[in-house]
Amino acid sequence: MPHQPAADVVVVGGGAIGLAVAWRAAQAGMAVTVVDQAPGRGASWAAAGMLAPVTEVHYGERQLLALNLAAAARWPSFAAELEEAAGQPVGYRPGGTLAVARDADDNAALEDLYQFQLRCGLEVERLRSRECRQLEPGLAPSIRGGVLAAGDHQVDNRALVQALVVACERAGVRLVEGRVAELAVEGGRVTGVVLAASGERLAAGTVVLAAGCWSGGIGGLAAEALPPVRPVKGQLLYLRGPADQPLCSRNVRGLEVYVVPRGDGRVVVGATVEEQGFDTTVTAGAVHDLLRAALELLPEVAELELAETVVGLRPGSPDNAPMLGPAGPEGLVVATGHYRNGILLTPVTADAIAELLASGRVPELIAPFGPERFAGGVAAGPGRTAP
Repeated sequence: MPHQPAADVVVVGGGAIGLAVAWRAAQAGMAVTVVDQAPGRGASWAAAGMLAPVTEVHYGERQLLALNLAAAARWPSFAAELEEAAGQPVGYRPGGTLAVARDADDNAALEDLYQFQLRCGLEVERLRSRECRQLEPGLAPSIRGGVLAAGDHQVDNRALVQALVVACERAGVRLVEGRVAELAVEGGRVTGVVLAASGERLAAGTVVLAAGCWSGGIGGLAAEALPPVRPVKGQLLYLRGPADQPLCSRNVRGLEVYVVPRGDGRVVVGATVEEQGFDTTVTAGAVHDLLRAALELLPEVAELELAETVVGLRPGSPDNAPMLGPAGPEGLVVATGHYRNGILLTPVTADAIAELLASGRVPELIAPFGPERFAGGVAAGPGRTAP
């Protein structure tokens, strides 16, 4: 077996986060290897691609909101740079999100969320039912009102990871299709990874652990040294209709469902949130519930082709915020736990981790999200501060 020279960086995980980190590190002049069984697949392939920090805001997540807003502001230039590097589109589209209420109870809940968004200083507009239907004529006549977040946008997550693979290859990143069995540790320092199938060791100056919900199961370290990440199952649907007669022109979401239109006639409907471990079964109940909820908002969903059912496993963290930065022994950097914000946070995660790799310093933007916050047990981290 030929000996591979040591890389500056080995990235474990080839989803949007891992690929973007690798691309940025390679641009900075580092020799980078990415290890993944199927680069560009996994949770990134199964996402909806909403870039929606405003409508995704949750009570008690103010610090995470700041990171999400920074990521959203970064997206237009990131998308343009990636498209130029890869020579192919990523499907970035502005246009906003319209959150709507089916009934009076929904409208009361939406009003509570709207008031919270205002307290957070977010740009949102409260709309009556008629104003909602003027924006989206396909909405059901029973819609009781809505909130428009004009600054939300979306990207085609599948086009994104495909472009990242090409950009990585053009930047000189080595892509190894395989699974990492364990981290190689010598003298208390992480020195590389060991591949599962061959036992081959890939030496590295630094290992970046970006394997999503699998990041906590890598061998070679004590369990407490690994990030406390878990899989959160999400089922979603791909529908298809005529590209010249779009179902809606912007993201539309209710309290139980979101609908994301692509420019080519595809429509993403999602997504369940299930604590089912590593189960990836598509269930009839989930398909039924998603379609029912989507039909209540946009009745013309019934006319669309059900093109694909998808399951993704989001990497959840104890406080719903990502884990970014040095972890455990020297030579290990973590970039995981992005939960429902992985696609949104891709640009800022990649920039910050690449800066850390180049300088050895943790950028201020990600400092509140260090994995060491869980070292003494699960406490109230940056994702769960008081509203």
